[in-house]
Amino acid sequence: MADPSAEELEDAGLVEHIRRRTLRGSVGLVVDSAFFLFGTLATAWLAFLVATESFARGWQQLWFLVVFWLVVAYLLLPRVHSILTLFYVPDYFIGRAKTREGLLGDPVNVALRGTEQQVHEAMVRAGWHQADDMGLTSALRTVRATLLRRSYPGAPVSRLFLFGQLQDFTYQQEVEGNPAKRHHVRFWRCPPGWLLPGGHEADWMAAGTYDRSIGLSFFTLQITHRIDKDTDRERDHIVSTLVEGNPDASVQLIKNFSTGYHHVNGGGDAIVTDGDLPVIDLREVAVGEDAGGGGTATAGASERPVAPTPAAVFTESPIASTRRPAAIYLGVLLMVARILSALGAVVVVAFSLGDGEIDFRTLTGALTPADARYLASVVAAVFVTVALLVIALYTVLAFLIYHGHNWARFTGMGISAAAVVVTAIDFVKGGPQITLQTNLVGLSFDVLVLLALSGTEARRFSHRRAVERRQARAERRLDGGR
Repeated sequence: MADPSAEELEDAGLVEHIRRRTLRGSVGLVVDSAFFLFGTLATAWLAFLVATESFARGWQQLWFLVVFWLVVAYLLLPRVHSILTLFYVPDYFIGRAKTREGLLGDPVNVALRGTEQQVHEAMVRAGWHQADDMGLTSALRTVRATLLRRSYPGAPVSRLFLFGQLQDFTYQQEVEGNPAKRHHVRFWRCPPGWLLPGGHEADWMAAGTYDRSIGLSFFTLQITHRIDKDTDRERDHIVSTLVEGNPDASVQLIKNFSTGYHHVNGGGDAIVTDGDLPVIDLREVAVGEDAGGGGTATAGASERPVAPTPAAVFTESPIASTRRPAAIYLGVLLMVARILSALGAVVVVAFSLGDGEIDFRTLTGALTPADARYLASVVAAVFVTVALLVIALYTVLAFLIYHGHNWARFTGMGISAAAVVVTAIDFVKGGPQITLQTNLVGLSFDVLVLLALSGTEARRFSHRRAVERRQARAERRLDGGR
């Protein structure tokens, strides 16, 4: 039999490389899914412990129930919905945006033709103001403006997803200088070559609703804006302002694009629509040099985060974000907090051993006071050395997680999961009660690390960095072989 040629060997090597990468990705996906589910269960247990602690502290300190609400609303329920919506919410276009948890959000009720510059130009001419990106600074400014009834025309809008992508940008019109009441509309770029049902063309899809007040989400109990149920009136307001502000714009109405329906959005607010879809053509709108927004029609497309839809927890998808997600920052900060608390514990225990607070004569029964002090100093030295080595390794682990090493993320989650399991076993066997005075705070840190590092954004960031490192190694090998 003839020996294989160089081309055949190269093809075989490529096939084997792809097979190994596929297997590695599948195993990593299973591990990630297991940590995601375990983190959800750990959060449910943490919520139970916090509720127990809330009532145990007496009626005078029921403020601790606020902590219980924060755990349930911002940690537990979003995770539960992320898992459940995987099974009952379609993962294709049905004329509805989705929340981060996969819940059906606002109706997509406007389509547009034109470039990104033309959309920005038309919206500014129509009297709309572009909303700021969602972040800590803008969120705090929104809270302050709402409480003090001060105007904030650029108040951020919550994140919704369409085509697996976060909205590209959002415009709004504040009402009576009150950030709690506003017209707002989110815009998503349509995928290349994508057509609306029925074959209609569109470059952008948009979802417009009217915020009438501040309230709690029915599904997650989080603080959010409550919308007016007549979404058609908001749709018509968007169309009329665009046409009035842009004489070159034209509108085609697709009657009965979807069946008229009554439903609720991701916050539990009622929505009513007749199912008509206006398509606004902005291709004749002239763009000035100072047009708002963001550059070319493709600018920034590679930096838009991919939606953490429920299916994304269990299925691999293209990597879109080039920025380090907040989940990575949070996970590393929590690990640093654990390191600092461990250092404090090491100092306390070391001094307790070194000062003779633990009498080793009671343990051996045959030591002189001098020998007991010597043994205590030896034990203290060994304990401090081992503890510092563990802390150093944990610090290195946090550093590697920050730089996107997937195995380090798995190891960090494994350590936190092991700590939760050990605490749970001790609790079930009748060990000391978990309270603020014992280890409730430490358990909370471990659960939060699990939640942060097992999330979709952290997983995708680490996966992308792994791909980048493999590509860099392949390029170096290629350069070295020349």
